[in-house]
Amino acid sequence: MDAVSSFLDGPRAQGAFVLRAVLEPPFSLIIEDEAPLTVIVVLTGSAFIGAPSEGHQLEIGDVAIARGPDHYLFADRPGTPPQLRILPGQACVSLTGESMAEVMGLGVRTWGNRADASTVVLIGTYAGRSEVGRRLTAALPALAVLRAGEWDSPVLGLLAAEATRDQPGQQTVLDRLLDLVVVDAVRAWFDSATTTAPGWYAAAADPVVGAALRLLHDDPAHAWTVEELAREVGVSRASFARRFSDALGEPPMTYLTAWRLALAADLLLDAEATVGRVARQVGYGSSFALSVAFKRAYGRSPREHRAARRTA
Repeated sequence: MDAVSSFLDGPRAQGAFVLRAVLEPPFSLIIEDEAPLTVIVVLTGSAFIGAPSEGHQLEIGDVAIARGPDHYLFADRPGTPPQLRILPGQACVSLTGESMAEVMGLGVRTWGNRADASTVVLIGTYAGRSEVGRRLTAALPALAVLRAGEWDSPVLGLLAAEATRDQPGQQTVLDRLLDLVVVDAVRAWFDSATTTAPGWYAAAADPVVGAALRLLHDDPAHAWTVEELAREVGVSRASFARRFSDALGEPPMTYLTAWRLALAADLLLDAEATVGRVARQVGYGSSFALSVAFKRAYGRSPREHRAARRTA
């Protein structure tokens, strides 16, 4: 698996929040859900997203990718006074804290202030955080906007159609379709001429560094050395080390350590996984070795990490 696939696989939706919002101006929502990643696509009408003093006007076909935990405004225009707040867990309340769930509910995964509203947007929100996906989200700005002509997702129409259906297995269908829309949008963002893509994204096209990344991501448990990686990709040790560091901004072994620990952080959330088993999966000889490295990187032990994430 190449590095791009690995990182894009990180924020995989599980029970994602997918909603079709139908809104008639004037409308103004303060988004405070602090979700790790949200994708908003305008299907009809227009909307404003961002801070009142600095934001983006969205038109039909435009997509916004919002990276949490920053708060932002979603409105028909920046000057419209806020009317509602969207809190963690997608709770919708008035400015005085009263629940607006029943008032704004308009059917299966449909929400808004008028059923025949002129503005319709598709919203997909990832609730869970992934350490693997953190390298992806860290490479995005707090708010990324792609115009209709800058991206094209053949899956978008399917997601819009499935959002209001209620069939067996519907959540799984929505999760996978949302993943595909996000992959399309993120690739388009990194490929944009005005965007500086992260090193791991650009490096995927390098015949030497890209090949090395595939080796590391395919088998993180292997006892890799710089010498072995250089031999596998067919260059000298010095040439490989220099080329890798130039492309990713860190030496190969530093990158591998961070990747192993990110994988471990996600694997530890499985209730069935022991620290020892996770250690072997990511290339550490014992639970003690993993614990030492994990605490150095994250400031807490694997068991503390697991307990904290379960109570979050």
